[in-house]
Formats: sequence, C-alpha cells, structure tokens
Amino acid sequence: MTDITTRLAQARREIAIAARRAGREPDSVRLVAVSKTHPAGAVETAAATGQRIFGENRVQEAREKIPACPPGLEWHLLGHLQKNKVRQALSLFSFFHSIDSQALAGAIDRIAGETGQKVDGLLEVNVSGEETKHGFTPAQVRAAFPALAALPHLRILGLMTMAPYSENPEAARPVFRALRALRDELECAHGAALPELSMGMSGDFEPAIEEGATLVRLGSSIFGQRPQIQAGAE
Repeated sequence: MTDITTRLAQARREIAIAARRAGREPDSVRLVAVSKTHPAGAVETAAATGQRIFGENRVQEAREKIPACPPGLEWHLLGHLQKNKVRQALSLFSFFHSIDSQALAGAIDRIAGETGQKVDGLLEVNVSGEETKHGFTPAQVRAAFPALAALPHLRILGLMTMAPYSENPEAARPVFRALRALRDELECAHGAALPELSMGMSGDFEPAIEEGATLVRLGSSIFGQRPQIQAGAE
C-alpha cells in the first residue's frame, strides 16, 4: 500500500504545478481519489496521508465499502445514478457529480426534502456529444437551468464532464474549455454562483486544471489498475 502514498504525493505535486502554471493557487483544486473497485484498505492508506475526498461510481459497492472505511471522509458519487437508488445514495454520499437529467434532479430534490437534507451536486454535461455518455446536452442545460436552480433541497454548484478518451491529454482541452464557457454563460445569464467544475481524470487532469477545473477525479494514477469486476455486477 506504500505505492498509494507515493502516487498520492506525486499527484498532489503535479496538481500544484498545473495550478501555478495557470496562475492559480494549488488549493483551488481539490483531488477526488476514485476508489471504485478498490478495497477499504486502499482508502484507509490514502486517508492516512490526509486525503479526505473519495469518489465511488456504484451505490451497491459504496454501501458495502463505506462502513468499513475510516470515519470523517467526504464521499462523492461519480457514476450514473438510477432514480430507484436515490434514497440509498443520499444516505451514503454528500456530493453528486453526475446529475444527468431533470428527472433525476427532481427525484434527488424530492427525497432530500423527505429526509430533511440539503444536497450539493453538479450537472453532468455531455459536451463532446458521445452517444455512450450520459448527461445533458449544452442546449438542454440552458433550457432546464432556471428550474434546476430553483429546486429547494438540491443546490447546483457547477458542472461536470468527461472528455473522450485519448492518449494525448491536449485532445481534451477543447471539451474542458467549452464546459467552463458554458458555466460562465449560465452564471452571467442567471446571476447564479456556480463555483465548481469537475473535469479531468488521470490521463488529462493537467489541461483540465489549466482550463479551470476545481475538482479532478484521479483513480488509476493513485490506486493502480482496477481489479476486474465480475460480470453482472452493478
């Protein structure tokens, strides 16, 4: 597990360098350590270095893992959330990166109201238009934003996207730049405060930071290659 400690230290150095290169303070970028498919012991090792924010993709996996992890950590849901699992998710996660439809946002808001919670989240935007990705189109975000911003129990704090896979990190830059521009447009048009941009993963987080990311989602560069998931797993 010492490899996790070493990789985390390296990731923090690289985040700080990218932030300074963009004229930003390193602490303006938060690292989400993506622990999906990795055991609670890996989370414990990362937490021992001071890492506090962890990301999971599946409610079922998180339900089993989170109780075995150290207390006091901040858990973010990164993956697609089915409406029938919202209630479970609200008992596990404090922050939702992947609110990908108006119907899902409504379900989160309604159930949060029933449970007396205030929930923070981001709207997932499919900037690249890939058919395999979830998320609002930019046009859908523009149309739905007034209603989404008015939800009483769900606070929309910004936007999230995933760039198409490429071995060249620079290929992702136009996607990240477009998400930032959309965020700026929504803030200007609606007088909204949208401070968070979740963009950038292990292969492309440096251009994401240079384009304004406040949350970067790093998994394999911290925890190593993911174990194979059994067929049929959620």
